[in-house]
Amino acid sequence: MSESIQYQGSDLDRCDLDHLWHPFTQMKEWEHFPRLCIAEARGNHLIDTQGNAYLDGVSSLWANIHGHGREEINSAIRDQLDRMAHSTLLGLSHPSAVLLAERLCRVAPSGLTRAFYSESGSTAVEIALKIAYQYWKNSGAGPEAKNTFLRLKEGYHGDTLGAVSVGGIDLFHSIYRPMLFPTIAAPSPHCYRCEQGLSPESCGMECAQRVEDILKERHEEIAAMVMEPCVQGAAGILVAPEGYLRRVRESCRKYDVLFIADEVATGFGRTGSLFACQREGVTPDLLTLGKGITGGYLPLAATLATESVFKAFYGDYEELKTFFHGHTYTGNPLSCSAALASLSLFEQDRVIETLPPKIDELSRHLARLADHPHVGQVRQCGLMVGIELVEDKASKAPFPAPVRLGHKVALGCRDHGVIIRNLGDVLVLMPPLSIRAEEITTLFNAVEASLEENLRKIP
Repeated sequence: MSESIQYQGSDLDRCDLDHLWHPFTQMKEWEHFPRLCIAEARGNHLIDTQGNAYLDGVSSLWANIHGHGREEINSAIRDQLDRMAHSTLLGLSHPSAVLLAERLCRVAPSGLTRAFYSESGSTAVEIALKIAYQYWKNSGAGPEAKNTFLRLKEGYHGDTLGAVSVGGIDLFHSIYRPMLFPTIAAPSPHCYRCEQGLSPESCGMECAQRVEDILKERHEEIAAMVMEPCVQGAAGILVAPEGYLRRVRESCRKYDVLFIADEVATGFGRTGSLFACQREGVTPDLLTLGKGITGGYLPLAATLATESVFKAFYGDYEELKTFFHGHTYTGNPLSCSAALASLSLFEQDRVIETLPPKIDELSRHLARLADHPHVGQVRQCGLMVGIELVEDKASKAPFPAPVRLGHKVALGCRDHGVIIRNLGDVLVLMPPLSIRAEEITTLFNAVEASLEENLRKIP
């Protein structure tokens, strides 16, 4: 696919080991990894410095939408660069930020009318939390009222401290607990490993009822509930039962609690609709976006709000209702231009309309894989897939942690020309929406081959 790329005068691998600190990576272990250095990307493939091509089975961390190297997005960035690389939104405006705000509000769930920009999903969530908290203060809530947040136990909303406070992945978050503000946790809709020991066929969606019970009891102290709609991503692609999202949204409205939908991972077509909330006809009070907003090309995030939320911040300066928040690169013109081009590609390529056969193809392969004796459950929502590996299928017993089967299977896929990532012993498949049928076959062939190879290595 590409000739080998030589970087004269630079030992990239040595410089990497000596100077680069990788995210979510134990650096002692990194020294012994089969390290890849990605130098190019074309279509749905990543290409390393030796010219080897790999199917991007995880969309470059769930971000790439239309494939790499789309000229429409590249051209939009270049055109904007020729005009202006950056200008602040503090006290000024610029065309691409204005046009993108209007367009996001037009395609988002009905009723979201205002867009506040940032640079990452974590900051989009931080902004939503601060808006929700200040909304109630601006609306006259007393000092002891509306001071906390309701979250799901296995939620993930980013790595900054506010986002971690409403998260629940112990592996990532537990060490920071003393630094965090207190929150209220509700059980996740985890049907495979229900913490209440119930069956989804007969439980009456007890997890949603538990949310309502908490809201009924403590709504006067809860500013907002925050959750990932339809799919909890970092928890292992946990797919909520149909109707859960709508029921939780209605409970929040019933008890006058703001509802924050974190669509950083689920937005922009991942679940088969443009936004996961649209699958159940839900409009949140606040919607957070990131990852795929630019098609996966440049950092950008947005927090969308309803007009009623916005109006709580609207007043004379001396009322001090202003939302005092903003970063240097908030609404960067290059990123906004990329996002506009990506949204145009959704229309030009009829992306959402092309997804059903791809989703069906994924389902077909998953149905075959579900019969594997060490696959406990396959979970799918649109093009978001989680494959949970277990030692014993009948008891759902996991492999001993030191086996690290998911990690080894993910690494082994590289030998078959595919890059994926794992969340513990859950294999995550999240290809670009531009993936083709034959590439879906390649993806699953790699997973199956690596799984068998690594199972044979277990003592």
